[in-house]
Amino acid sequence: GADSRPRPLRSRQKHEAGGRKVITLLEARNVGKRFGGLQALTEVSLTIRKGEVYGLIGPNGAGKTTFFNVLTGAYTPDGGEFVFNGSELPSGKPHKIVGRGIARTFQNIRLFRDLTALENVMAGHHIRTRAGIWGVLTQNRFTREEERLTTERAYELLRYVGIERFADVVSKNLSYGDQRRLEIARALATEPQLLALDEPAAGMNATETGQLKQLIQQIRNDGITVMLIEHDVKLVMGLCDRVAVLDFGSKIAEDVPAVVQKDEAVIAAYLGGGKHAN
Repeated sequence: GADSRPRPLRSRQKHEAGGRKVITLLEARNVGKRFGGLQALTEVSLTIRKGEVYGLIGPNGAGKTTFFNVLTGAYTPDGGEFVFNGSELPSGKPHKIVGRGIARTFQNIRLFRDLTALENVMAGHHIRTRAGIWGVLTQNRFTREEERLTTERAYELLRYVGIERFADVVSKNLSYGDQRRLEIARALATEPQLLALDEPAAGMNATETGQLKQLIQQIRNDGITVMLIEHDVKLVMGLCDRVAVLDFGSKIAEDVPAVVQKDEAVIAAYLGGGKHAN
């Protein structure tokens, strides 16, 4: 059949590092976010390189999900900016950010619960289709062809994440692990350059976590950059190329896992205990 791997995507901005081309895909510059009296993010700056798996970790209440929400347009930052593929991202406009090539999953799974797995993925792909409402109403030839290709692509993505046998199952009837996979397939259907995963291993058993790790590696090998928030530190350290650590809304470390694991500020943040709100 057709090649079921997501199509590789390209980026522009480049700089040299150790003779190897390093391409900056996303740069967060001094991003801040406040909720009333709570400073949730304080001048957070980090850089994600094209083709890497990048982990964002930290104790509960450190600001990880807030960072994701600002990046993906759910919240508007109070300061700072995101530069993606060399140009600034609009703030507070989720659909525009998806259109620019950033897709995300959620800590609490957000599928269309009464649609089938196939229909969920097709819904994700519709941001990339061109038929428009008139085409859908008139069902002209172009629209019918586009629908056929969308259906085909949705099947490919279900196969890619390993749940094609559940194509016609209503998503609320899928197991927890398969719902997570479906959410990843739906995000991939938007053809992202950066896939942002919020706690993808939450609630998974050891077998499911191992399979998830393989899937994320496969996605990266197929040219999509991955950023993940994850509580499973073992998974992060075994999967990520680089890791940033947030504590009380500030970045306290950013490096390869082996260096971050030995960082005294990181150890103190995780073992300090008691101070953190959930």
